[in-house]
Amino acid sequence: MARPPRFDTPLLLDAAVRLAAESGPAGVTMAAVAASAGAPSGSLYHRFAGRSALLAEVWLRTVEGFQEGYFAALKSSDDPRAAGRAAARHVVAWSRAHPDEAALLLYGARDFGQDSWSEEHRRRADEGNRRVLTSVRELADTLGASGAQDIERVSLAIIDVPLSLVRRHLRNGSPLPPHAEELAEQCTGALLAG
Repeated sequence: MARPPRFDTPLLLDAAVRLAAESGPAGVTMAAVAASAGAPSGSLYHRFAGRSALLAEVWLRTVEGFQEGYFAALKSSDDPRAAGRAAARHVVAWSRAHPDEAALLLYGARDFGQDSWSEEHRRRADEGNRRVLTSVRELADTLGASGAQDIERVSLAIIDVPLSLVRRHLRNGSPLPPHAEELAEQCTGALLAG
């Protein structure tokens, strides 16, 4: 019976997330991840074709993990305003529970070398982006918002407002205040009521 790998992919990606949170995407090198995980470099090259594949997986795993809860929040109620408020709350609560991943998401996919990603990695990223845009449009439709300005207001409410609250605190190196989820929910609710 084969022995299980000592350095599995999630462990290596966790080390890469920590490095990205501390030093940004530039800090995520094959050697740095191997050293952080206490793994031989071969363990990384066995799982990732190179740094580009590693960066893609770090970014995509983080985004997909966040989006899973975000989409669930948007489907959490038949009341579209309540669902929008739940999504805003999720952004803040997830960021509080996953500070390293939230710090990583302050960057963009391009910062993680998106132009060099494989076709499969780009497809996954595009699919996630399409799901977000579709969710915004569906919520806007349910709210009766049809014009470009209304759709922009919904996007501002469920994406930009909670993210700006998180971003301000993470960039300042300060913890999210205890009332952050409630504040994000209230601001989102006010925008969705309009």
